[in-house]
Amino acid sequence: SNLPKMLRQVVKTARSLPNTFASARMASNRAQEGWIEVSETLAGPQYQNVIRDGRHEVIADEPPSFPGGEDSGMGPYSFLLSALGTCTSMITRLAAKRNNIPLERIRVYLQHDRIYAKDCEDCETKKGKIDNITVDIVLEGDLTDEQRDVLMKAANHCPVHKTLTTETRVKLNSVTE
Repeated sequence: SNLPKMLRQVVKTARSLPNTFASARMASNRAQEGWIEVSETLAGPQYQNVIRDGRHEVIADEPPSFPGGEDSGMGPYSFLLSALGTCTSMITRLAAKRNNIPLERIRVYLQHDRIYAKDCEDCETKKGKIDNITVDIVLEGDLTDEQRDVLMKAANHCPVHKTLTTETRVKLNSVTE
């Protein structure tokens, strides 16, 4: 993968832009307070962003199918799916531990697409298109059908899944720092 090479290039370029890097460090104080910070790198591809939570950093970019995207990091929908997949895996592992189920490994595969609402039998929306997320879960280990049922029920109660399937309010504010 070219990712490590690209990350080294981004870091090298960012270090050569002290004003940009300094403002990124200042803004990350919010990340220390529980916020997620998303900032343009201003040093790489035009849509490249760095995402910080106070302890970790990852790079995001648009895929090449998006005009100007250079694929230097995962795209926005990949992060959305990653949050759902990670939460699903973790809540399933927790259920296995609490119920002494010999789960060896969990793998979660996710895909996002848009489908016509009329093609969705159990959807409230009947016109236009809707977002469709498919989640396939592989539960490895010598498990009974009952144990698989317990784990799949737990997987369906992941908090991120609940956030995506219940009413969610997103409030945008314009602020100055």
